Amino acid sequence: MVLSCVGALLFSVEIPANADTADLTYATDTATVVPGSTVDLTMTLTNTQTTGIRFVYQSIQPTWDTARQGDLKYTLVACDAAGDPCKDTARLGLDYAVPLAPGASRTVTLTYRVAPDSACGRTLSFSSYLYYEYGGGLYSTSDTYQSPEIRVACPPPHG
Repeated sequence: MVLSCVGALLFSVEIPANADTADLTYATDTATVVPGSTVDLTMTLTNTQTTGIRFVYQSIQPTWDTARQGDLKYTLVACDAAGDPCKDTARLGLDYAVPLAPGASRTVTLTYRVAPDSACGRTLSFSSYLYYEYGGGLYSTSDTYQSPEIRVACPPPHG
């Protein structure tokens, strides 16, 4: 009986993550844009595990608040994955070069253009689902992350 309990404990132990670092972090090159301008949304995936990441899936989509603002017009104009063009941007499933060693990071930058005729006084933000496997595929982790809000300000009046 003791051996079976010990065996069960051995198989249920997970490889601990580093709690001091988030798996996915966001940054923007500006917190405010005006219609007709662009904003870069940079996402950095950091391997917080003690073993390499061997598979990553990440999707990104507008938040519900952003999607319900029908007069907010914007489009993805560029996607850069550490110097390489992104793959499958139609579905916004992002690829990272793997394996990713413990403590290492990979970065993807999405560039959005707010249309010149877009409404102003709105907020643009995104939600991302991240799933990855590590420990030789024995373990996985997933979570959702929210980008910082980007305010679409009204341009100053001409005059």
